This record gives sequence, C-alpha cells and structure tokens, in this order.
Amino acid sequence: MTRLYGDIFRQFRGELRENEPLAGHTSLRVGGPADWWALPVDRADLLGLLAVLETNGVPCLIIGGGYNLLVRDGGFRGVVVSLERLATVERLSGDRIRAEAGVTNPQLARFCRDERLTGLEFLAMIPGTVGGALAVNAGAHGTAVMERVARLVTRTGGSLREWAATERSFGYRRHAVAPAEVIVAAEFQLEPGDANAIDKLLADYRAHRQESQRVTLPNAGSFFKNPLGEQAWRLIDRAGLRGCRVGGAQVAEAHTNFLVNAGGATARDFLELAALIKERVRETSGVELEEEVRIVGEDGE
Repeated sequence: MTRLYGDIFRQFRGELRENEPLAGHTSLRVGGPADWWALPVDRADLLGLLAVLETNGVPCLIIGGGYNLLVRDGGFRGVVVSLERLATVERLSGDRIRAEAGVTNPQLARFCRDERLTGLEFLAMIPGTVGGALAVNAGAHGTAVMERVARLVTRTGGSLREWAATERSFGYRRHAVAPAEVIVAAEFQLEPGDANAIDKLLADYRAHRQESQRVTLPNAGSFFKNPLGEQAWRLIDRAGLRGCRVGGAQVAEAHTNFLVNAGGATARDFLELAALIKERVRETSGVELEEEVRIVGEDGE
C-alpha cells in the first residue's frame, strides 16, 4: 500500500480490497479492476472516506447493486465505493418512508407493502438499489421513482444537504445529479393502501415482467432509453438484430433492449454491439438511440 492510500484509509472502518475485479460487482459480469474497492459500514464511515478522497484528489466511483452499469475492461483508476451497507429503511409520520441508498428496490417495495403503503410497487420489479434508481429516475408502468420523493439527502459540496423534490431537475430516465454529488437517502410520500390490492398489483407487475422480459442471462436491464414516442426494443427488432452477437455479448432473444452476457463477454463486446445497434437503428428508422446504462472506466489494452 502506498503512503497516500495508507493515509486515506487510516480512519476507514469498512471492508477494503486492492485491485478488485469489478466484474464481480456488476450485473453484466464484465469490467476490469478498481485500484481499490471500499465498503463503508455506515453513513459516517462513508462521509469520512469521501472527505479524505476529495481532499487528496483521488477519483471516486459510487456504486450500489451494480445494475445499469458497464465498466470498461481497463477498470477504474481510483476508489470504487459500494453503498451496500447503507441499508436502513423506516416509516415516518404522514405516510412517509425514509430509505438509505443501499436498500434494494425489492426490499423497499416489500417494506411499503408490509406498512400498507402504496405508490412504489413498481420498484419490486426493478433490480438494484434505491440510490441507483434515484440517480437515473428509474421507473415502470408509467411511474418514476422521483415522482414519489418528498425529500432527498445528498452529499454535495463536502457536506450533507436535504433537498425538496421541487429543487431537483428530473424527467424520463433522467435526474440531474452533479458529478461529485452522492445520493445518501430519500424520503418518499406514499398513500395508505389495502394489503390485498397491493398484493394483486405486485402479482400483476410480476406476471407482466415474466411475460415480457424472460431474460435469464446476466444483463443490465434496458440498455437504451425509449426515444420519444417509440420503444427501443421495437426499433432494434425492426433493424433485424434479435439474437445478434458480438463476442460474448448478445441481443436477447426474449427482449431486444436487453443485451446479455452469453458467456465470456468483455466490456468491449458490449460497446461494439451497442455501436452496431445504434448504427442499424439509425439506418432503418432514422432514430438516434441513447444508452440508458452508465458507462465508466478505462479501455483495456
């Protein structure tokens, strides 16, 4: 360990790994190594680490469940910080729920159901964590997660700040999170619901997902955003790309907006397949697709 990193991690209480392959921390199962991978034990541990990284000018990448993320084969030069242990969820007064960024989306949906609160059932079908969902304003069935946010807690400018939802800029699969800003927790405004009605809604969402997204191989969910008035999967299908493969990366047969790791894929395979898809869709439909997944890291050799 270099002296610099020794100083940085001196007060850190969480788990720490050097030269950690990120393929094991992303749903696509690709990605080169991070110089360091850190798992803070709680919010104070996270804030202390971020402060010292910032002071020393060390690049930092925040991850949750590793969904909606493509790490290039060269990995990440700096520290990758996992929010997995920031997993507190609690009920507040006024039909509100507070959840930390590391709570999984299905966990939050189940908690709301047990508390007989409705409004976030769609999250049960979205893999990943609350922080990740908030960062991209994830949604399904005509609803998006930021629409239910009453207050958002982020680390910005070196300190924690609480935001009203009206102070944030967000839209379809978009949330204007500043480059150095870290989502720490959120407060959601919900409504009282009947347990049987909530269970039926969850079952309907589950059945819809099983019918439309029968994808079992490693994937990052929807790879491209839906263009205005269009559905990305239809455009990809129309371009004749169902089942198309580059190396180990493949367009899923069951849902053409899912790119899957069919075995031994690299990040470069996915990037080349994505570029091919964008080119073919542009040629056949005149539409420019935009990636929904976040692409980070350095290219491999």
